[in-house]
Amino acid sequence: MTDRFAIVPIGVIDKQGDTMAVRIYDAFADGLLGLDQHSHIILTTWFHKNDGSEKRQTLQVHPRGDRRNPLTGVFATRSPVRPNLLALFVCKVLSIEGNRIFIDPIEAFDGSPVIDIKPYIPRIDAIPEATGPAWREKE
Repeated sequence: MTDRFAIVPIGVIDKQGDTMAVRIYDAFADGLLGLDQHSHIILTTWFHKNDGSEKRQTLQVHPRGDRRNPLTGVFATRSPVRPNLLALFVCKVLSIEGNRIFIDPIEAFDGSPVIDIKPYIPRIDAIPEATGPAWREKE
């Protein structure tokens, strides 16, 4: 087992005003074949503007930065402060034009590296009986 892995971005977030798209690099554009048959995608990006050794060592946070929420381990939250700065989004696909996937807005910065895209498959990805902590229900 290796201690490190090489991750190669496949594209970037392209945010211009109210329009948000995933721009896939030309070398990976062939991977988009058939994606237009899916209404939603699972998008993995990198929190590139949140990097720093101190932030990567933070293991407990108050969810959503709200001190009224209990101190919680980062693996039980969606905090961008964590050992590996991966962000996961389920996005509605508005259209695909060439190497650009137009999506509903997400909480990602313009230029955020895109690590991976997977199709959202309702019978696999939706878990109606899933539960979470009480503080999450207030959101």
